[in-house]
Amino acid sequence: MSGPRPTGDSGAMIVEEGLELLDEQQCLALLATAEIGRVGVSIAALPAIFPVNYRLIDGSVVFLTSPGTKLEAAAANAVVAFEVDDFGMADRTGWSVLVVGRSEIVTDPDLRAQAERLGLEPFAEGPRHTKVRIAVELISGRRIVRSYGSGGLSPSLTV
Repeated sequence: MSGPRPTGDSGAMIVEEGLELLDEQQCLALLATAEIGRVGVSIAALPAIFPVNYRLIDGSVVFLTSPGTKLEAAAANAVVAFEVDDFGMADRTGWSVLVVGRSEIVTDPDLRAQAERLGLEPFAEGPRHTKVRIAVELISGRRIVRSYGSGGLSPSLTV
């Protein structure tokens, strides 16, 4: 395939057979529907990925952490990756959203309070009290689309 092409009534972009490219608003809407994602950081130039529970607050990803790799990355304002997805094994549908941005320790009392109001609490036991924010600098997403018959695509999840 030579590149993305519009398809169907929605004007969605198919980037390769069976995958629809999501726009920024679709990606943010999907990020808001999930609670568990993965943070990717660099440790001595090697990738490390950690599951976290999070909330999308004012267009940024906010999660809790304890002392360690994720907190060190935030203290250094490191560029990190954040990924969240959802899949339906029975019908082989799904989507994935990737965020890249600088991480930082949340010091703003309003943002801290908003995270608490939205129910951001650690899933795992232990002292996970430090809130970290990932500012969305780059965002991309894809959704699996299924073909039916000759030429029609299945209806996509409306976000």
